[in-house]
Amino acid sequence: MASLLLPIIYLAFISLGLPDALLGAAWPTMYPQLGAQVSWAGGVSMIISACTILSALASDRLNERLGTGRVTAISVATTAAALFGFSFCHAFWQLCLWAIPYGLGAGSVDAALNNYVALHYESRHMSWLHCMWGVGTTIGPVVMGAALSGGLSWNSGYRYIALFQIALSAVLFCSLPLWHKRPDAAPDGTVPKALTLPQVFALPGAKEVMLCFFCYCALETTAGLWASSYLTLVRQVPAQTAASFASLFYIGITVGRGVCGFLTLKLSDDQMIRLGFAVLGVGIAALLLPGAQVFALAGLVLVGLGCAPIYPSVIHSTPAHFGAQNSQAVIGIQMSSAYVGNLAMPPLFGLLANNITPALFPFYLLALLVLMVCMHEQLVRKTRRS
Repeated sequence: MASLLLPIIYLAFISLGLPDALLGAAWPTMYPQLGAQVSWAGGVSMIISACTILSALASDRLNERLGTGRVTAISVATTAAALFGFSFCHAFWQLCLWAIPYGLGAGSVDAALNNYVALHYESRHMSWLHCMWGVGTTIGPVVMGAALSGGLSWNSGYRYIALFQIALSAVLFCSLPLWHKRPDAAPDGTVPKALTLPQVFALPGAKEVMLCFFCYCALETTAGLWASSYLTLVRQVPAQTAASFASLFYIGITVGRGVCGFLTLKLSDDQMIRLGFAVLGVGIAALLLPGAQVFALAGLVLVGLGCAPIYPSVIHSTPAHFGAQNSQAVIGIQMSSAYVGNLAMPPLFGLLANNITPALFPFYLLALLVLMVCMHEQLVRKTRRS
């Protein structure tokens, strides 16, 4: 029976990705009906991110009291309720209200599941699970697009995703006995313990891994948001071509994580991270090359492929760097750092592009990459000594 747990975790990772791209996909249809302005989508996104940060910070306390199985089931149920609430919204303030439980549900489950997989499963499963997240982010906009093209409202698209999440919640609650058969303790019997923020920051390498995660998520989100604009405004790539290659960035991450699952059979987590850094560097160098547009287009795909191994490998290496007893607390602050990077850095580049030039795009990515590499190498050195 315990072997049934892994497919359920895979399904849970798909569910994590399902709602992530819904707002962006539906917003052009949503905002006129809600009486909102185009820019107000950023407000909803900020509420979700802020609540997710708070939830991730509290994840180790929740996990200590409830266990990963209950945290996962309750969090997915909370997210499902929020999405169902979205499907009945007819005013912008209602959307903001339902964004609160959506963010609170997302942070805890993300940290809890990532820590559980890091403790109990091989690195390949971490890569493939995050590949499943990419599948979810691809399916969500497809469902919304099908609802809109079928003459239904955006509310119906949210409702379909909410119904899937409700069904998954039922599966997760029914699967709770499976989690008890494989408890949160590490295979060697080490039990994760809750730590205060000062205690986490005192761990050797904690600040470095936070900055590393911050830089990674800032780079990924900035690339996904601004790549199309850079290609169109700076490299004179036609808008339709730029849009399709911007989508290839995410496809590169998803496919890359599928391939990385096999590479982990030969390479360690730290080697996978360094491989990602190298491919990212080649991709950014291609973006910097003047002349033919093909260099910029190829560079963007390579940036996506370079991103693929970094996120899952940093998470999977957390117990090795910080000990199984500290991994839940450290992964919680890693998730919080990730969401702060998602929240702060893409708008910062937008200000730079608007007030200076969008041609700074590859230099912005390069600065984040250099800082990320430095922080990871410091992390490896400090945790090796300790």
